[in-house]
Amino acid sequence: MNKWLRNKDLKITKDDRTMKKIILIIIGSITLVLGVMGIILPILPTTLFLLISSYCYVRSSDRLYHWLLNHRVFGKYIYNYVEKKAIPKNTKISAIALICITIPITVILVNKLFVSILLPIIAFTVIIYILRLKTLITE
Repeated sequence: MNKWLRNKDLKITKDDRTMKKIILIIIGSITLVLGVMGIILPILPTTLFLLISSYCYVRSSDRLYHWLLNHRVFGKYIYNYVEKKAIPKNTKISAIALICITIPITVILVNKLFVSILLPIIAFTVIIYILRLKTLITE
């Protein structure tokens, strides 16, 4: 047996754990930025990126994880999706409207065949997904 493959030789040091935490914080922060961009750009999946951020933060930084969950905007996305599998009606309407407005404009401006094919497929898939989510009833 190769000496490099023995379990007793594999030791995770404090430096390894620190590096893992740093990498997870960086990935979590990048996906958080993408999630924020997704609030503005409907083609980016906001909730998915925020869920990835929360996954990274829960494994690397209690402070960042709690900040994300308790944030007045981002926390709602995560909580409603994870706990209720639902989004508010006005969010559904605005997301679908933005998709229907921005996708044709993007296809016209970019004027590339693969964009003309791929973006409408992605948009249609996202719209179907949004419609299939439960509608959150606000009180």
